[in-house]
Amino acid sequence: MEIKRFLAKKQKQNRPIPQWIRMKTGSLSTYGKVLVWRK
Repeated sequence: MEIKRFLAKKQKQNRPIPQWIRMKTGSLSTYGKVLVWRK
């Protein structure tokens, strides 16, 4: 998935992963529902 590649690049840059990104990857299905709901 592109998200995992994105996170991998961020980790290579030695930047701490923001908590919201962790939550996003941890619950992609829920996040998707939120996106649909916002639309």
